[in-house]
Amino acid sequence: MQANLRGKHLITLREWTKEEVDTLMDVSFDLKRKFAMGISTRYLEDQTVFLMFFEASTRTRNSMEAGITQLGGHAHFLDTSTMQISHGETPKDTAVILARFGHAIACRICAWEVGNKYIREMAKWSPVPVINMQCDLYHPLQGLADLMTIIEKFGDTKGVNVSIIWAYATSHKKPISVPLSQALLFPRYGMNTTLAYPAGYEMPQWVYDEAEENAKRHGGSFRITHDQNEAYKDADVVIPKNWGNWVTDSKGDTTSHNVLDESLKVWKCTEALMQTVSPRCVYMHALPADRNNEVEDAVIDGKWSVVYDEAENRLHTSKAVMALTMGGRNAYKQ
Repeated sequence: MQANLRGKHLITLREWTKEEVDTLMDVSFDLKRKFAMGISTRYLEDQTVFLMFFEASTRTRNSMEAGITQLGGHAHFLDTSTMQISHGETPKDTAVILARFGHAIACRICAWEVGNKYIREMAKWSPVPVINMQCDLYHPLQGLADLMTIIEKFGDTKGVNVSIIWAYATSHKKPISVPLSQALLFPRYGMNTTLAYPAGYEMPQWVYDEAEENAKRHGGSFRITHDQNEAYKDADVVIPKNWGNWVTDSKGDTTSHNVLDESLKVWKCTEALMQTVSPRCVYMHALPADRNNEVEDAVIDGKWSVVYDEAENRLHTSKAVMALTMGGRNAYKQ
């Protein structure tokens, strides 16, 4: 277990060792247990975290705001359209000033080929932890909540068959950051990870290479299929979720959603497909789900679904990240 993570940025879980992620899991479960028992966890009294949002949010904003309150601190919600960022202020200047005002900076910015670079530029100049609340490439907070949920449901993660599956959606344009983060993280925990998608929705090649290397190192496996039936068969965890075409995005597409082939509507989580999974299978989704496009109500509201447990775990994992990286006069102790 890694004891001293104070001051560490969370931009991607790739930059955290497995032992450090294990520590985050240990602390997440401890904080969840204390939350259930009503035990005070005021480890960050008088600490301030600034939450910068370039995009809309429900779970991320509220898990961070509620989390820091429960830790004894305070969150400042910052709509970047009302900040001097909208007039061209640089990430350096924003980071330096906010760091002098408080104890951590968190940011969500998903614009393709902009988001991760922006957050890294802030981290370069910030003397306090910078937390990635989702960018164009990564969503580490969601990845942590997903991992916690799988540990809760299965205990030992080794050999768990997890399928990350593209699904049809029209609600809004969704970045690749959630499935990309899952594809890199799950093999580190010995899971047999399947990435399934129709032609045109591939990830960058480096993602496959790293996922395969993680699987070899930790005793899991990683495979790609373009057959959703194969992805569902005997799966222990299914995560059907839409993501956009990053190749199109990289060419400057700024439309609300890529034009979708109507034939792709068959990429949908249905009761019929769920009849082919393993007897212990759970259905997961980061939410919000595009109901009746990505998934049938009978599945997301049915016996397989753990989406609300998964969403609650956003609170506990976010608290763990802040408690460990921000520190304070009552620094976290188990």
